[in-house]
Amino acid sequence: MPFAVYLLGLAVFAQGTSEFMLSGLVPAIARDLGVSIPAAGLLTSAFAAGMVVGAPLMAALSLRLSRRAALLAFLLVFLAAHVVGAVTTSYEVLVVTRVLAALANAGFLAVAMATAVALAPADAKGRATSVLLGGVTIACVAGVPGGALLGELWGWRSAFWAVALALVPAILAVLKSVPGGAPDGGAGSVRGEVRALRRPRLVLLLVLGALVNGATFCTFTYLAPVLTGVSGIGSSWMPAMLALFGLGSFAGVTISGRIADRRPVPLMVAGGVALAAGWATFALAAGAAGPAIGLVLVQGTLSFAVGSTLISQVLYAATGAPTLGGAFATAAFNVGATLGPGLGGLAIEAGLGFRSPLWVSAGLVGIALAVAGIAGLRGRRKPMEVDLRRAAQ
Repeated sequence: MPFAVYLLGLAVFAQGTSEFMLSGLVPAIARDLGVSIPAAGLLTSAFAAGMVVGAPLMAALSLRLSRRAALLAFLLVFLAAHVVGAVTTSYEVLVVTRVLAALANAGFLAVAMATAVALAPADAKGRATSVLLGGVTIACVAGVPGGALLGELWGWRSAFWAVALALVPAILAVLKSVPGGAPDGGAGSVRGEVRALRRPRLVLLLVLGALVNGATFCTFTYLAPVLTGVSGIGSSWMPAMLALFGLGSFAGVTISGRIADRRPVPLMVAGGVALAAGWATFALAAGAAGPAIGLVLVQGTLSFAVGSTLISQVLYAATGAPTLGGAFATAAFNVGATLGPGLGGLAIEAGLGFRSPLWVSAGLVGIALAVAGIAGLRGRRKPMEVDLRRAAQ
């Protein structure tokens, strides 16, 4: 795997840390800016909304630039948004910086996926994807406790400065390691990529990705109340539990990177069945601390093994739309990250208890399996692996 792909993973880690760290900074931001906790929490929603809208929009705009120029532009905007966010005293300005940062993050991730796939061997799209998503999972492990620790020691603004500083080596790395070259194309290229996105298999993979990621973030969002309110685990252990889920997610993308290029369908089918069963088992066994802790690790692993495999298969299927394919994969997974927690919150508000997000997660994966079955994902005349290898050539 080219070293530049790992450097792109470093940049993804820095940006992912910005997204995850905010959950540990909400109370401090609310106190400092004089707003309510829910208002401060909307900063997370603003980021997610920016990711959904920004992924296809920014990716389309980036087609007029070389990939190196596009990556540098997105990183510089992301850095500037964090500098402004670190010094502002206005809640409204902070909201705007979060939206701008999300737009830049979405654009960077879409172009980075296309770049990593282009740099990697033709039959190693899964490995390249796992390297990038490895940056996200490490951010998941380090982002929440790291941001909370910085906020506790030097205030919430220090976490924003830390992200800005972490982007400097990423900018230098992209400048030195990512090939330049001519722009990827203009409006004609956009039309061509949009036409390529109409393939039924690609649409199916995007729907499955949104459902699986919705299940993941449905439970991840409410993991603390599940473990403290149902499993009886002390709140002081929550950073360790979140880190455990993050370690599982890193293991999942690593597994996907080793298997997804050769046997994606068995991984998605077997992993999807195990994932749905795991969420249901977690719901039933949540009252016991030991099984609950074990399932945090297992479900983190299965969720990201299946999820990252779906992303890599989107990139295989979107050979005619390498940039917008990655963008729509990013958007689909952020749709899931918005939909899942919303459904989990509705279940809790309906009086179904803190176990209910686990059942919602099981249901979302179950729907994904049903959709895949109806679409004939396992019963196609030609195995998907063969089609994907041919598309990669």
